Amino acid sequence: MLSAVLTVFVLAVLLGSVAVVARLESTDRRFWDVARARLHYGVPWGTLVVLAGVVCVYLFVQDGVTDLYDPVTIPYRAWSYFYPLGIVTSSFSHASFGHLLGNLIAAAVVAPIAEYAWGHYPDGDVPSWRANPWIRAVVIFPLAVAAIGILTSLFALGPVIGFSGLVYAFAGFAIARYPIPTLVATIGLQGALVTIYNSIRDPILVYVAQPSPPSSPSWADVAIQGHALGFFIGLVLALALLERRGGRPTAFRVWIAVLLYAFSKGLWQIYWFGEGNTYLLFRGPGVVIVATLAIVITLAVSNTDRTVVPERLERTLPDVLSSSEHSHGHGSTDGRGLATPLDRLRGLESESEGEHGSTVDRLARVCDIATGGRRSEVGRQTGPGSRQVGFVAVFLVLAVLAGVAIPFNVLVLEDDADADRATVEVEDYTVEYVEEADHELVSGIGIEAVEDDAGLTASGVVVSSTERHAWIEAVTSQRLAFSGSETITVGGPGWRETVHVEREGWEPVGNDTVYQVWLWQDGDQPRHVYESESSQADVLIDDRTVSIVPDDGAFRLSVESLETGDVSTAQVPDENESVDAGGLTFDRHNETVYAVSNGTEVAVASAETYE
Repeated sequence: MLSAVLTVFVLAVLLGSVAVVARLESTDRRFWDVARARLHYGVPWGTLVVLAGVVCVYLFVQDGVTDLYDPVTIPYRAWSYFYPLGIVTSSFSHASFGHLLGNLIAAAVVAPIAEYAWGHYPDGDVPSWRANPWIRAVVIFPLAVAAIGILTSLFALGPVIGFSGLVYAFAGFAIARYPIPTLVATIGLQGALVTIYNSIRDPILVYVAQPSPPSSPSWADVAIQGHALGFFIGLVLALALLERRGGRPTAFRVWIAVLLYAFSKGLWQIYWFGEGNTYLLFRGPGVVIVATLAIVITLAVSNTDRTVVPERLERTLPDVLSSSEHSHGHGSTDGRGLATPLDRLRGLESESEGEHGSTVDRLARVCDIATGGRRSEVGRQTGPGSRQVGFVAVFLVLAVLAGVAIPFNVLVLEDDADADRATVEVEDYTVEYVEEADHELVSGIGIEAVEDDAGLTASGVVVSSTERHAWIEAVTSQRLAFSGSETITVGGPGWRETVHVEREGWEPVGNDTVYQVWLWQDGDQPRHVYESESSQADVLIDDRTVSIVPDDGAFRLSVESLETGDVSTAQVPDENESVDAGGLTFDRHNETVYAVSNGTEVAVASAETYE
């Protein structure tokens, strides 16, 4: 009851504050007037259609309607160019409800700015159907978003999933036209909306400190290349629009907006995988790259077209070139001692001076066009304009970002499963438990001075499908050791199945855990799929050692006499039971097994516990 009252109170305060500010605002042009200038009825209809489509994909394609917090994800990742379903759906699918919600909020604050920059009312003459604001809003804009989404899936590195590539494309498009509003929306408004949503959902949060399973750092779970790819796709589209319509922002606004946006959104977090549980974050190089690209983007976007060459050098070059021409005769050569065509025009211009004014003017115009419209004292341009340099650099960055993914995305997964390894088959999926198996998706960076990462491996529950060219480490061995049991959802359009995994183990005193793993599909019996090596307790009792040995789903106590070498075994007793083996008695109390001999009781092993 208290939570409901607080939720209503939070909403009332927020709405009241908006009403008060609207009343106090004294400008003649209100927010809705600005919105209606470029949006039909002042509403970003295209954004609403797109967000509704993303929600529908989550609920009805990924079957989130069955379990809101456990959607089907594996078949909707962009595994390979040879798996078109993943390529088409990955940009609009999500890994969890939290993933969906985060991207919806992020898109809700930046997509309307991009839609506003594009506009529901065309500039200039266009075909009548394209001039219709409803067509532009609910057809053209969503179709463009869908096309960009497929493009990001095609050139994103790895089996990506999520709408975030498109969110960054919206940001790249919007920041080129409205840099400061985009910065405020993505850094300030987005965080505010997340806080408001959480305060409405849980007005009072009770947090209980508890252990958590080993996990990768947050930045290692981000598709950084996909984010950068989306941003530059949006940026290139914005540059094309600005070239046609104008309205470029100032250099400082572009630079500060791009720099702060990139830093706040983690675009500097360039990382890769090392051996074992090692992750490499190239923090310094990432900051350098972001700062450099901020300058490059500023050159391409800003409203100035000054040459990149400094003015002092620009003033010096004509004198140097002029001296060179006097020392080598009039004009330049093409490397074979012959005058270039442009110099022949200039020579013709000087010969005709004073006789044929119109001819001279025309020849001068030809020279201007040939030299980019800017003639120095010797009639040549001393440097390219900043926009040209910036645009070429931006396009090259986009080409590199897209190109690095092509070799990876031609992945063809071969059926190399070990025939002796127990697996669970669900339609075209193979679910198995592995230890130190070759990782099918990630290789090392190949720089031993940074990290010895030759032969990266995977341990845990692996789900693969040769039909879908899919391979994923669904549950790591560390997570399973922490939780003891997990579930994995597989499926496809119109169906889903759940596979369960369970681990049970014993910890010998002072040594490694002995454990076994079972897998089974809903409705089936658990299938024993893995057992570790045996492990000896770090105790010595009457010249005898005690080991825990896995035995096809059971655990046995192995007692070896150091004098005779005889080995005796017995199954680990049940709770509050006892067994004899090798002259020792083993009692089990509270998940701990004790060895008893001549009145002496020593703990030898305890059952593995899980959170």
